[in-house]
Amino acid sequence: MTTALITGATAGIGAAFARRLAADGHNLVLVARDTERLREQATELHDRHGIEAEVLRADLSEDDGIASVEDRLTDRLHPVDLLVNNAGFGNKGHYLDVPMADELKMLKVHCEAVLRLTSAAAGGMRERGRGGVVNVASVAAFVPRGTYGASKAWVVQFTQGAAKDMAGTGVRLMALCPGFVRTEFHQRAGMGTGNIPGWMWLDADKLVATALADLARGKSVSVPDPRYKALMGVVKVTPRGLLGGMTSKTGRKYGPQ
Repeated sequence: MTTALITGATAGIGAAFARRLAADGHNLVLVARDTERLREQATELHDRHGIEAEVLRADLSEDDGIASVEDRLTDRLHPVDLLVNNAGFGNKGHYLDVPMADELKMLKVHCEAVLRLTSAAAGGMRERGRGGVVNVASVAAFVPRGTYGASKAWVVQFTQGAAKDMAGTGVRLMALCPGFVRTEFHQRAGMGTGNIPGWMWLDADKLVATALADLARGKSVSVPDPRYKALMGVVKVTPRGLLGGMTSKTGRKYGPQ
């Protein structure tokens, strides 16, 4: 049985990855900040699917937290075959309204942690000649929209570049770029969701199924829904100046900063 490590595993997309991978027979390492929720999740997945679910409490906005996950990823006796870097959050407020400490915390989780954990996992995977990394980004990566979008753009660019460098090693890397998903994301950031059109919402379990299929196909970027693929097609042909104004207005209405 292979082992998957998932950050931000207790809710939303991370929990959906845990459910799907456990159902497929993978052992799990579940990473999040809430030990009690992790233990409850691990027990449920073990009892339901008969897999081993390890709990690792870590705050990826802190060096010690990142280091503890790095240590687990580099454990040669218990190798990790799939890494899902899912942990992340949004800040409520416009640029200069958000405290600098919160902006830097976001970059720590979205960029530094992703870089360090991907690197920790990929080295052993390359030696074994197999493995996969899914870095959860966002469609916000493709539009000029604040620190959140910028950090997710970094995730996409980093993942695509690393995927090219790892080509032929048996290790696959993919950036997953969903749109709105019904998770705890907006609630934790104090953002309302009542004004988001129903058609824009994605189902986390269906999203994960598409993402894993795209990873198996060797894609380096996955936009897991036809609606958002169409929107991203429009984004590609829209002049950047016009796009900036449109996304600024849309971001103020719907999304994180």
